[in-house]
Amino acid sequence: MRRAPTSEKALASNMVPVSAYLILAVVLFGIGAVGVLICRNMIVLFMSIELMLNAANLAFIAFSRSLGIADGHVIVFLVLTVAAAEAAVGLAMIVMVYRNRESINIDRFSMLKW
Repeated sequence: MRRAPTSEKALASNMVPVSAYLILAVVLFGIGAVGVLICRNMIVLFMSIELMLNAANLAFIAFSRSLGIADGHVIVFLVLTVAAAEAAVGLAMIVMVYRNRESINIDRFSMLKW
């Protein structure tokens, strides 16, 4: 039975390159952008925004790990707290809109019209 390599050189050769993480981040961000531009459901819109934020977080973490600094981790922590607050406020707004208009389709209402 073969043992796992323990030297730093062997561990570095088994690491996933940063470009793979960045490609995944770009794909996730693209899916989120398409969701924001195409979908008219408010819940899908908020999910797409969250997907875009997570794609940016993945890029921050990938660069932070490759450079060996913790700045990306701190930024991701801040982005996650803002995303959690955005999700709570956004879902509360969706519930209020649904109670008043009985629809969460963006095309069916305009709150700014008198």
